[in-house]
Amino acid sequence: MRIRRVRRVAIGIVMALAVSGLAPVAMAGPTACPSRDNNNLNKLLQCVTLAGVREHQQAFQDIADDNGGNRFSGLAGHDASVDYVVEKMTAAGYNVTVQDFVYTAFFVAGPSSLAQTAPGAVTYVEGVDFDAMDQSEDGNVTAAVTAVDIQLGLGNTSNSGCEAADFAGFPAGNIALIQRGTCTFQLKAENAAAAGAVGAIIFNQGNTAARLGLIGGTLSAGYSGGIPVMETTYARGAEWAGTAGLTMALFANVFRQPETTFNVLAETKDGNPNNVIMVGAHLDSVQAGPGINDNGSGSAAILEVAEQMSKVKPRNKVRFAWWGAEESGLVGSDEYVFGLSQAELDKIALYLNFDMVGSPNYVRFVYDGDGSTFGLAGPAGSAQIEALLTGFYDSQGLASEETQIDFRSDYAAFFDNGIPFGGLFTGAEGIKTAAQVAVYGGTAGQQYDPCYHQSCDTFANVNNSVLDLNADSIANATLNYAMSTTLINGAKSKGNFKPDKRGGQSLA
Repeated sequence: MRIRRVRRVAIGIVMALAVSGLAPVAMAGPTACPSRDNNNLNKLLQCVTLAGVREHQQAFQDIADDNGGNRFSGLAGHDASVDYVVEKMTAAGYNVTVQDFVYTAFFVAGPSSLAQTAPGAVTYVEGVDFDAMDQSEDGNVTAAVTAVDIQLGLGNTSNSGCEAADFAGFPAGNIALIQRGTCTFQLKAENAAAAGAVGAIIFNQGNTAARLGLIGGTLSAGYSGGIPVMETTYARGAEWAGTAGLTMALFANVFRQPETTFNVLAETKDGNPNNVIMVGAHLDSVQAGPGINDNGSGSAAILEVAEQMSKVKPRNKVRFAWWGAEESGLVGSDEYVFGLSQAELDKIALYLNFDMVGSPNYVRFVYDGDGSTFGLAGPAGSAQIEALLTGFYDSQGLASEETQIDFRSDYAAFFDNGIPFGGLFTGAEGIKTAAQVAVYGGTAGQQYDPCYHQSCDTFANVNNSVLDLNADSIANATLNYAMSTTLINGAKSKGNFKPDKRGGQSLA
């Protein structure tokens, strides 16, 4: 793990009291909040406000507006977001570190194109006939196309492009047409490049009905072929494999290069250093937009909670984390967790993850820590965290439901290392059902977040009611575990925090 000194950059803050109109903004907390010790739930929940969360979201929106419309890791908008969090946490009295790491940044820079130029002229449709493959290099080439060891038909066992021998006699300067199957896309493309190909097209295998459409594959961050790579459907690949004298024009309009980016870690000065609770959210957005729900909602909420807990003297050390490069494959949290020694991992009692907690067409989801709904339980202790988070909704007379552990957010590395985890989620590209509308309101047949990974994920793309509620739930869980992890690992509790029948902790 590489830790670098804290960068302190003053950033102007525009306080946002005007909101989207989905729910009224909560009034600011008591005037005593900036100076008092919020060491019980009543005091903390008075001071954690929607206005405080929205202030941070407005700052993230302003940062995106000033930096190309996004906060993508490795670009200026994310760097400025890091500076903002560092400034806030340093001012609040936390021990702040910035962990830097280098990763392969990739995003679609604009429309790509693919066209047949001989024997006839045909232009193909992006997103229907082809896509630039994830982690492709950019490039614009026109060349003859050579098929590589193709097997067509149902039940085929294609290993096209998996061995250097597949490219024996391949004409250098041509585009390689390769079929999916047996080995990784990365290996196929790298073998093509080594044989002198100037580009590659990988088509779906066609061995089953499930392998006919666009692939949705990745060359991976380790791809070193240096040539542009397109993916296409089985039907198009089979057609082109049988076209004599085929020449194609291929333009991959993507950005791919190594970038330095950052995680921010802010730790309480007090608390048992051998019993650490971690609270995390990713700070980056996709390149397409500012990411104010994904994940400016989780980032802003834990920032507000951390500020309002700044005077608390916890029994257990609390470490807040704002992860970089989550949108590029959970890179920041992986970099952090897998860089820890076993002794350091053993000190982490649990991890709480908050990724998208204000979706406009929300459901109140809690990760299925006990595996009761989806069959996969988290590491021992995760069931108790689920119970605490669900219990908070219960205490408000509100329904919730479980969401699957699918390893799509930053808890994945903690899970892989046996660390108990839990978290809240309000939905992304999933579609809301009529049954969910009957419980939570909203619109059936529409995404939980209609602006997911789009430019419209702005300050207005938030449901204030659920964001306000979830900020309180985050505060409740963070303070409870700051004072007691008895039901997680048997550690001694702060005197006035006792286990309750729901499996969480509550104030005496």
